[in-house]
Amino acid sequence: MKVHRIALVAVLLGSAAISFSRTVPGGGGDARPDLKTNAGSLKKWQAMRFGMFIHWGPVTLRGTEIGWSRGVQVPIRDYDSLYREFNPVLFNAGEWVHTAETAGMKYLVITSKHHDGFCLWDSRYTGYKITSGPFRRDVLRELADECRRQGIMFCTYYSILDWHHADYTTRHGGDPRPVGGSDMNVYRRYLKNQVEELVKSYHTCLLWFDGQWESSWSHRDGMDLYAFARTLDDSLLVNNRVDRCRGDSAGMTAGSSCAGDFETPEQKIGTFDNLHPWESCITLCTQWAWKPNDTMKTFRECILTLAQTAGGGGNLLLNVGPMPDGRIERRQIDRLNEIGAWLGKYGESIYSTSGGPFRTSRRIASTCRENRVYVHVLEMPGQELRLPAIPGRNVTRVRMLGGGPLEASSGRSGIVIPFPAEYRDAVDPVVEIELDGSAETVAPLDAGREPGN
Repeated sequence: MKVHRIALVAVLLGSAAISFSRTVPGGGGDARPDLKTNAGSLKKWQAMRFGMFIHWGPVTLRGTEIGWSRGVQVPIRDYDSLYREFNPVLFNAGEWVHTAETAGMKYLVITSKHHDGFCLWDSRYTGYKITSGPFRRDVLRELADECRRQGIMFCTYYSILDWHHADYTTRHGGDPRPVGGSDMNVYRRYLKNQVEELVKSYHTCLLWFDGQWESSWSHRDGMDLYAFARTLDDSLLVNNRVDRCRGDSAGMTAGSSCAGDFETPEQKIGTFDNLHPWESCITLCTQWAWKPNDTMKTFRECILTLAQTAGGGGNLLLNVGPMPDGRIERRQIDRLNEIGAWLGKYGESIYSTSGGPFRTSRRIASTCRENRVYVHVLEMPGQELRLPAIPGRNVTRVRMLGGGPLEASSGRSGIVIPFPAEYRDAVDPVVEIELDGSAETVAPLDAGREPGN
C-alpha cells in the first residue's frame, strides 16, 4: 500500500484535541440533578449497538396494531376479551432469543404492558394478564430466563398510560366509561408496584417507558418514576419517555431538565450525536404488532439503517411482531439471519464503536474505535472513494474489511482510495482506515458528496 504521509496541522484544519467521547448527560431531571445516569450501564449498552424489539399480545388475533386499535379498529369489548382466546401454543422463548442472537442482536426489549394494559407476565396486581387466559404460562419469566442462558441482555417495555385500567384518567377510542371516579394516585401506586415486579422479580436491565404524552402524566411524575426505578436497582437504564416534559412522541428530549438516560427517535434514524445517547426504534415490517402479509424491509434497507444509526452514534432497536401462535414468521427470521451473517463479517465496524469521524451522508456512514475508522459505503463511488482529510492524523494503512489492502493517498486535499470493482454490487462494503492517532477524539467532519462520486 502506498500512503503519502503529510503532517496535517490541527490549527489549520480544525481542532482535534477536543474529546468527542461519550458523556453521561442524563439522569433524574431538574428535581434530582444529583441522580446521574449509571455510566457503566450506559457504556455497556451503547457498545451493544443492536437490539431486538418485540411487540406482542392478544391483539395479534385480529392483526391490528397493538394498543392503538382498541376502540378504533376493534370494538373495546372485543379487544378486552381477546386474552380469553389467546393461546400461543407454539411460543418458545429459546427460539425467540436464539433468533435475536443469530441476528447479532445483543439485547431484547419485550412489551411487558402496552397501552391496552394487557400484561405478559404473572403480575400480582391485575387479572388482565397472560396467565389468566388459556395459555397460563408466564411469557416474561421464560424470556428473562432464556436471555440469561444465551447471553442476551433482558429489557422490558412498559406503557405509562393504560387505557384499560379504571383509575387511569384518560380514555381512548371512544371508551364510554366516565373518568369522574378515576384516581391517578391509585393508578400511580399500581404502576410502581408493577415496575417493582419487573425490576425485582424479573431483573430487567433496562426500562423502556412509553405513553407519557397524555395529560394524566406530568414532568414531575416522570422524574419521580425515574428516581423510584433507580432506587430499586441503581444499574438500571431508563429511556427518556419516562418524562412528559418533551411533550410529543418523536422520541427527542426537550433538554437536560428532563429525566431519562437516552433519547428514542421513532421510525427514523437519529441525527449525528456522540454526546447524547440515543436509540432509534424501527419496525422490520410496517406495523409494530403482527399483521398478515405486512410489507417487510429489504436486506439492504436493514443494513443501511444499522450502518447509518451506528455511524450517527446511536443504537438500533429493530422490531419484530410474532404471530398469534407464538412463532416469529419464517420470512422475518430469514431476514434477521441475513443481517446476522453480514455482522459476522463486518461486526467489528458496528459493535463497541463511536460514530464518525465523518458525518453520515447519502453516500457513506463511518464508525471508529481507537485509531481505526470504518467507512460504510452506502452508495457505490466511481473508481475512487474520496474523503476529507482528518485533522492532525496521518493515514498509515487502508484495507477492505474482510479483504485485502488498498493503495491510497492522503494529504491536505483529502484521502483518495481506489475502490475495487469486485465490491460494487455488495451491500455496504466497509473500508478500514488506520491512523497514527485516535479517531475518537477528532471533531466530526462533513463528508459531503464528492464530484463524480
